[in-house]
Amino acid sequence: MTSKLRVLGWIATGALAGALVTTQFQATARGSTVPLPLAELRQLATVFNIVKTDYVEPVDEKKLITDAIAGMVNALDPHSAYYDAKAWQSFREGTSGRFVGVGIEITMEDGLVRVVSPIEDSPAARAGLKTNDLITRVDETPIKGLTINDAVKLIRGEPNTDVRLTILRRSEERTFAVTITRAPIKTQSVKAKMVTPDHAWVRVSQFQDRTVADFSRKLTAIYQANPKLKGVVLDLRNDPGGLLDSAVALSAAFLPDNVKVVSTDGQLEESRTEYRANAADYWRRPGRDPIATLTRDTDGVFKRLPLVVLVNEGSASASEIVAGALQDHKRAVLMGNRTFGKGSVQTVRPLGPDTGLKITTAFYYTPTGRSIQAKGITPDMYVDETPEGNLFAALSTREGDLSKHLETDKAASASKDPKAIEQREQAREAARRKLEEERRKDPSERLLPTFGDDDDFRLQQALRFMRGESVKLSQTLGKEDSASN
Repeated sequence: MTSKLRVLGWIATGALAGALVTTQFQATARGSTVPLPLAELRQLATVFNIVKTDYVEPVDEKKLITDAIAGMVNALDPHSAYYDAKAWQSFREGTSGRFVGVGIEITMEDGLVRVVSPIEDSPAARAGLKTNDLITRVDETPIKGLTINDAVKLIRGEPNTDVRLTILRRSEERTFAVTITRAPIKTQSVKAKMVTPDHAWVRVSQFQDRTVADFSRKLTAIYQANPKLKGVVLDLRNDPGGLLDSAVALSAAFLPDNVKVVSTDGQLEESRTEYRANAADYWRRPGRDPIATLTRDTDGVFKRLPLVVLVNEGSASASEIVAGALQDHKRAVLMGNRTFGKGSVQTVRPLGPDTGLKITTAFYYTPTGRSIQAKGITPDMYVDETPEGNLFAALSTREGDLSKHLETDKAASASKDPKAIEQREQAREAARRKLEEERRKDPSERLLPTFGDDDDFRLQQALRFMRGESVKLSQTLGKEDSASN
């Protein structure tokens, strides 16, 4: 099978991926009426003074306070966080889908940065960068030996500044340098195309501010060009989540009006909420609701068409909300393997002009009341990622593997069972050995295709299911999930 190794996934240069969050923004910080623990605060002040006066070297007071705040919040759970000025800017860029860079989706291959694809109408696309180009140097810094995040930091920068990229283009057997001027970039969190004459594939890679409008526009274009469309594959694999409102909106595109999509429950009154498939619950900005526009312009066809949702261990948070809602309402068949299991909601509160707090404020529940926290969503059909099996999923980390992860009353505690831990470690070691074997192969012989390619095994099984043909089910995934669930 001719395909590319896609273990590390992709990120859009400048927008660091991996934020496993379902977020909702609150415009102002809440005032507190909670009595302060004066004795403990005095002790904190005493420690601060001792460090300030007695430490071997002078320390920055602001950094001490910032670190103390960060330590307090980080100790709560894996998803609560304090953002200083730099981290706050990066977080806001990630949820908005806008950043400053050159505009390429990238991954690492053989220690170099590989261009997965240039973003449409970006500086990189205009400069002629192509899919599978390898970046070997950024300005005077060699890429070999850097992490993907280090490479991203080098390529990012201020608007209207230049960056010089050295490119190895194997297809032309040449190396050349290109100077690109950085500019504000809008990432594309939605991709859509026809994968057969009758079936569409729609991939959502993250739930951002622009996701709902992009989703509506691309599905409308698909339908208008293919009015006899017979089915849709919604691809949520490796979607780490994002904005709660966007997840509710995408669910509403496929569900009957006003049915429950998700409910939340927490300590605050506003955390105990139901979200339904209507604009009042997901569209809080000027202008017409894009989902209403999609329904009108397509005669509501996407609420009726057969639907398969692809999920894997990287489907988290907001993508699990969508998958859970469609499964509970029996609107779609879920195919793949068990999802990440992040069933909590974080509220983001600005603490000033350039700092913020992201804190877990609620658990969310699917329409039938299921909590998926630390468990994940079980697919209707277990299907491996390749014909050869589910090769590298064991290397992934799920919510239940994270230190200080939260559990609801319904959450399983088997993740702490010594036997289950040993089984997972054995599976991970086997997957690590397999990955090393793959890295030594010629790229044309490697396993795991890009999502949406002709060699995408799970996509092909989804299409077989919608055509009424037999599906090759996994012989191991269900058993592994039962052992770790």
